[in-house]
Amino acid sequence: MRARRLKFNLAAPVPSAHNGGLQAQPTDSINEVQGGRRFVLWLLALLVRAWGRTLRFRADEETLRRLTKSDTPAAIVLWHNRLFVSAEIFRRYRTQRRVCGLVSASKDGAWLAAFYRMIGLLPVRGSSNSFGREAGRALIEKMREGLDVGITPDGPRGPMYAVEPGVLVVTRRNNAPMILIGAEFHHAKRLRSWDRFYLPWPFTRVTMRCTVLPAKDADGNKVDAAAVRAALAAINPDPPDA
Repeated sequence: MRARRLKFNLAAPVPSAHNGGLQAQPTDSINEVQGGRRFVLWLLALLVRAWGRTLRFRADEETLRRLTKSDTPAAIVLWHNRLFVSAEIFRRYRTQRRVCGLVSASKDGAWLAAFYRMIGLLPVRGSSNSFGREAGRALIEKMREGLDVGITPDGPRGPMYAVEPGVLVVTRRNNAPMILIGAEFHHAKRLRSWDRFYLPWPFTRVTMRCTVLPAKDADGNKVDAAAVRAALAAINPDPPDA
């Protein structure tokens, strides 16, 4: 009998309280966007890409060097409310590598996964609510294949500017660096969402800042969630508890 292909899915019940990660399910059980909805997403992706290209990015020499360093796969880490510029960051600065991100296998996640593909990002379908062992393993393998991994440590539902310790598993297992992104929007609308999402006006200036954290410090100690949060707060202009 011909075996069915398997994909990861969290739409099915989670069998264990400690397994917040990916579940192997038949391909046809994964929620996907099809038909007219894909066309609507295509139009939205076209608008976002055109909108992003109008933004005037500014970065000093040290920030530019850190953003473009592509000799090894890295975790690209930014706050959830700055996701609008993520595709442009990868298009402009990370040209030597492709990037993947964890997206829920739910119906809502299907929209985001399809949208990611249209703007040039690679979705890994699974739990976006927590970094369980299986979810972490999927991203670890993608990084070992040579891909960057995009992480929003306070996503997808917050609280804003919090760093879940589980997000550090991927970099620790691969001994990979974290490239922390800061973006200051000189003119932007802040939405009334949980993260006060930034929607930059077209043609506005975006000042980029960047810090690179290794998986371990010079003494061999693991970089913890508090250090990541402090570093992100230092390179982003708005108060971390705003």
